[in-house]
Amino acid sequence: MTIELFREDGYLKTCPAKVIATTSNGFVVDQTVFYPMGGGQPGDQGVAKRADGLTINIIDCYVDRESGYHLHIVAEPDELPNIGDQVELEIDWDRRHRLMRIHSCLHMLCAAISDPVTGGSIGDGTGRLDFDMPIPPDKQAVEDTLNALIQKDAPMQLRWITEDEMDAQPDLVRTMSVQPPRGAGKVRLVDFNGVDLQPCGGTHVSRTGEIGPVRVVSIKKKGKMNRRITIAFAE
Repeated sequence: MTIELFREDGYLKTCPAKVIATTSNGFVVDQTVFYPMGGGQPGDQGVAKRADGLTINIIDCYVDRESGYHLHIVAEPDELPNIGDQVELEIDWDRRHRLMRIHSCLHMLCAAISDPVTGGSIGDGTGRLDFDMPIPPDKQAVEDTLNALIQKDAPMQLRWITEDEMDAQPDLVRTMSVQPPRGAGKVRLVDFNGVDLQPCGGTHVSRTGEIGPVRVVSIKKKGKMNRRITIAFAE
């Protein structure tokens, strides 16, 4: 089992690690700062630096469903480290931070629109949520509300509740298609003070102001009831 350091601190950029397993195109370590693809958020990219000076390029990260391994996917198979190697992991921070800002912005979008979320996706500089709503909202009104929430500069804090406590509060879960990570007996809540509270395993900014100004790119009809709202950084 890989210790996921990013769950407690999304601002960690590096960490030492020991290689505990390998596959044909990736490797597993005892602890990591790399976020694995999940919940609509892409896996991190970056490098692993070996003690002999070799730099291994990591192009993706995900959790293998069968083995449960937290796999760091390498760019070239001949770059694979050996089991037992000590490495220094380092994420592509600029990319991660953009993903964090977009992910947190989508939480603001959840706060701006009360309809149930049926799907979503987080990209590098852009993201979208699908809502179960029969009538599309006014595009400019959504954008204005979204930026007003961001400008509140509300602080974010992480809290943990038991799975039983979450089951007793089903309204906490906004996304119908993605359930929060379970299995450890507890669920992590992402709380933007006074703005948005929901279970989420992703990485987020420490204050809403860190998101920066955004724009609503489009609002499109996707099916009879679904409306897809796509957002992007304004700058």
